[in-house]
Amino acid sequence: MSGKNKQLPASSAGLLRFFEDETEGVKIKPEIVLIVTSGLVLTAIIINQISPAPPSSSSTSAFLALLFR
Repeated sequence: MSGKNKQLPASSAGLLRFFEDETEGVKIKPEIVLIVTSGLVLTAIIINQISPAPPSSSSTSAFLALLFR
């Protein structure tokens, strides 16, 4: 039997396969992703403190206004 005709083990009815080959693409360290995400969150909070959104009548907006005071 040649290597091409080998059967893969059945898992999830054959729908799930794991490949060990590396794919081409952008490589980003997890630390960089965390730093950039934290920076975006802090920027959004600072902008909200400097110029808050006008109040509205919805209960969700009132809750968020209380949360970010």
